[in-house]
Amino acid sequence: MPDPNGFLRYGRQLPARRPVPVRIKDWREVYPPASDQLITEQATRCMDCGIPFCHDGCPLGNRIPDWNDLVRTGNWAAAISSLHATNNFPEFTGRLCPAPCEAACVLGIGGVDPVAIKQVEVEIINRAFDLDLVTPQQVGEPTGKRVAVVGSGPAGLAAAQQLARAGHAVTVYERDDAIGGLLRYGIPDFKLEKEHIDRRMAQLTAEGVQFRTGVNVGVDITAEALRAEHDAVLLACGALAGRDTPATPGRQLRGVHQAMAHLVAANRVVSGLATSTPIDAAGKHVVIIGGGDTGADCLGVAHRQGAAGVHQLDLYPEPPHSRDADRDPWPTWPWVLRNYPAHEEGGERVFAVAVQEFVDDGTGQVRAVRIAEVTVEKVDGRRILTLVPGSERELPADLVLLAIGFDGTEEQPLLDQLGVTRNARGAVDSRPDWQTGTDGVFVAGDMHRGASLIVWAIAEGRAAAAAIHTYLGGAGELPAPVNPASRPLAVR
Repeated sequence: MPDPNGFLRYGRQLPARRPVPVRIKDWREVYPPASDQLITEQATRCMDCGIPFCHDGCPLGNRIPDWNDLVRTGNWAAAISSLHATNNFPEFTGRLCPAPCEAACVLGIGGVDPVAIKQVEVEIINRAFDLDLVTPQQVGEPTGKRVAVVGSGPAGLAAAQQLARAGHAVTVYERDDAIGGLLRYGIPDFKLEKEHIDRRMAQLTAEGVQFRTGVNVGVDITAEALRAEHDAVLLACGALAGRDTPATPGRQLRGVHQAMAHLVAANRVVSGLATSTPIDAAGKHVVIIGGGDTGADCLGVAHRQGAAGVHQLDLYPEPPHSRDADRDPWPTWPWVLRNYPAHEEGGERVFAVAVQEFVDDGTGQVRAVRIAEVTVEKVDGRRILTLVPGSERELPADLVLLAIGFDGTEEQPLLDQLGVTRNARGAVDSRPDWQTGTDGVFVAGDMHRGASLIVWAIAEGRAAAAAIHTYLGGAGELPAPVNPASRPLAVR
């Protein structure tokens, strides 16, 4: 029986982050493991509500009250079993998900800090690996059916694991030199050390999943050949086409780069696959355009590379520090200021500004970014930006990183070869059964919904796997997300 007074006895608390002067000297994760006492107290704050709205906030339908109470009573084996029932990779979501479940926590009705669901989740999987509770699972009798999964991000890996456990022969194709997609080369190690990917890959390999790296499907192997070798194909290639500002004067200058180019190059150095990066912030004045997760990742990387100074620009006004119940009533995702660990490491955030020009130093190299303050108002659902007269100024910039979002999946020969189409958002069109317009070709993850959360990618991978299993005539049903229609986070 959960403790109904737990949230009254214990306040919300997270493990202390590693000290800034220490952590910016390396690439290790910011958060150390939580103590047993801390995580037990945090799990005790969960009341096991009669109607747990944390489920409503989670696209995977994680059984949050169940495993909170199992942690409260110290039953780690049962806790990881409950967590794995809905989430293939809690070590990823527990580190990277923004936790919409916490925004929907019932404690929020009374203005109380929500249960630290994300922290409990990551501690469950940490303990599970420490106690050797994460082992290869029994797979079903071979079905004789072969499935190709193109892309090895969280959507592709979740689908591959589900299908392999159902007895299908699964091969994952990855054009990069290592498995993991953006988890591997897009997410810095201070958020996700790559050992977490490697040990999960060992489990999938033991369960029969085959991995082929360095294969650009559509180039190194044609779609025709791929389909000839497999009974179904799942496209899970992500949404990597970065938004750009081609009309901004000076965009062509040296030193102006897409954020992902910076992050990928830095990750390859950290992994030991490269000795230097062509986009190095060391000793430079850096301007990051974009106030979201990717911008914060660039900020943390710039600190660790030794930037002389960093400005992070946001087009919109500074959000409030707490939920406005009139504007964002519980359990909706609130518009509030989100501070990432990188923000306490240094740099300056500048809100409500728009870039007017990348300024040339006379040699074709950027030397500054000219910005102007803006006001933003919504008219008929559209944002109207107005420049503030006389507000223009320059920020010194030797390196500019564009972290302004993604425009869907990249152009690929594979899509034309398969005959699939993309919509106005740059995502691949699909039917309700996750099939594209081409029979036997399915799509999931960011390639299907556009750039989104890792928890959505895993949910879509599981749902697509269930659809593929049915398409192949598989006996029984594969577990799909409990809550595939969960509300997406509001776009502002």
